[in-house]
Amino acid sequence: MFIIGKKTDFYLIKFPFIFPLIYFFILYFVNGSEAYLVFFTLLLLAEPHFGATWPFLIYKNNFTKILEDKIYYLYLPILIVIFCVSGFFKFNYLFLLIFFAVNLFHVTRQSSGISKLYVKNKKEASFHINFIYFYGILFFLIGILRFYIPIINGENIYLMNILIISSLLACFIFYIYRFGLSSNIQTLITGCLIFYPICFVSNPIHGIIMGVTMHYTQYLALTYKITTKRLEDFTTKIFLNYKFISTIILYGVIMSILSLSGKNQSETIKALIVIPIIGQMLHFYYDSLLWKFSDPHNRENVLKHIF
Repeated sequence: MFIIGKKTDFYLIKFPFIFPLIYFFILYFVNGSEAYLVFFTLLLLAEPHFGATWPFLIYKNNFTKILEDKIYYLYLPILIVIFCVSGFFKFNYLFLLIFFAVNLFHVTRQSSGISKLYVKNKKEASFHINFIYFYGILFFLIGILRFYIPIINGENIYLMNILIISSLLACFIFYIYRFGLSSNIQTLITGCLIFYPICFVSNPIHGIIMGVTMHYTQYLALTYKITTKRLEDFTTKIFLNYKFISTIILYGVIMSILSLSGKNQSETIKALIVIPIIGQMLHFYYDSLLWKFSDPHNRENVLKHIF
């Protein structure tokens, strides 16, 4: 079956570190690539990852659940859409700060969730979760102090990075000392470093996208695997999940084009960027429901298909 297996699980879910490295290399060593790099990352990874929520959610075994819990699956999402539209136009600066905070929380929550999936020792998993959240909060504060309240500048950024890297190395060394060396260290490294680029990039968009390419890849691999195995519950093994792939490609193309509207001179066209923002906020919200494994419905329709 396409992209399902232990090796692909490792390189796409547990340790997809090649993607931020590619992003870093293009950004700093290919002249004039910045705008194209952001657009094609949105087109190929970011927006398809947001789009993957919809085939993941719209699954016939979920329909009864959605109708039983209308408040969570239908009414609250409507309120989120209203909040996004009003926030974007009425208090844009604060709204974008809230959006960044929710984005960071969502990504950090997924990283800790992946550790829970693959790390069987409870104390070891707790170590992962605590440090992933610690560095997630730390990088959020650094992002605020660099780009919203510019206290951290060129004079102290090098010292800050030395301190951050030293603390990360100390964390990883202590982890190996306590739990031994295994592939779980790569999962911890992935979770801790996702937002580290916010410490050195000059444009905050790269701080959000560069490391989060790992998050996009993890989500696409997991949702592809789960939606494919769901299909196999009702048919024979399939090689390629065309329905899933065509959905995320279409969504990615539309939303990436709309994301370009923010650069337009026309205020009307510029406002269209609120559409992909709404899609992203709904993705953050629905994921908090769909990956909640304390819910027996999700254990039966999601968790059992991961391994």
